[in-house]
Amino acid sequence: MTHVKLISAALGALAYSVALQANAATDTFITPAGSTVTDGAVNASAVFVTGSGMITITLNDLLANPKSAGQLLSDIEFTLSNGATTGTLASSSAQEISIASHIGTPGGIVSTGWGLNDNVSGGLQLDVLGFAGPSHLIIGPGPYTNANGSIDGNGPHNPFLWGTATFTVDVTGVTAGTSITGAVFSFGTTEGANLVTGTPGTSVPEPASLGLLGLGLAGLGLARRRGRKA
Repeated sequence: MTHVKLISAALGALAYSVALQANAATDTFITPAGSTVTDGAVNASAVFVTGSGMITITLNDLLANPKSAGQLLSDIEFTLSNGATTGTLASSSAQEISIASHIGTPGGIVSTGWGLNDNVSGGLQLDVLGFAGPSHLIIGPGPYTNANGSIDGNGPHNPFLWGTATFTVDVTGVTAGTSITGAVFSFGTTEGANLVTGTPGTSVPEPASLGLLGLGLAGLGLARRRGRKA
């Protein structure tokens, strides 16, 4: 009987967790293939997950072995289908990395120091230059053998955020039905420069995981029937 209760509790927790995931939707934006800015090639993505009153945003700098700080991700502007233009940055995190003598030395997980700007191009903007910059730009993976003096051993720019940064933004009125209608990436250390308009990926509604929820509920029912037999 104890084992049946434990199974029932575990399956119930699984069903609840999947139900929470079902109340969210995902939009992905990427820089178009072959994108360049003044200092060279850039490559980045942004994944937006909308839920009840909040958006989780994961920014990724995907350009390996960058040459210049001008190629590093420094902000993203985005617009929402519900027209929201104000919000609050609730939390953010990323791993730091410092680069000297063309070697990257990983640091700890820290708050990004980025901030949220309201009413930017009809939407919102996550930005580092107006808050923590010129450090904490997002840099892609190594090796860093191509890094020039704007990256390698450059105190004002070190440490960087290594590859990925995650943000949670509270926005009144956002639901799982809210989509991201546009995203513009910005690179480098000059505010508003080196803009690249993101290409939208396929919107993936998390309710696809409702099948797992059904499986969890079915298992829960099975455990209960076995409990009654016991």
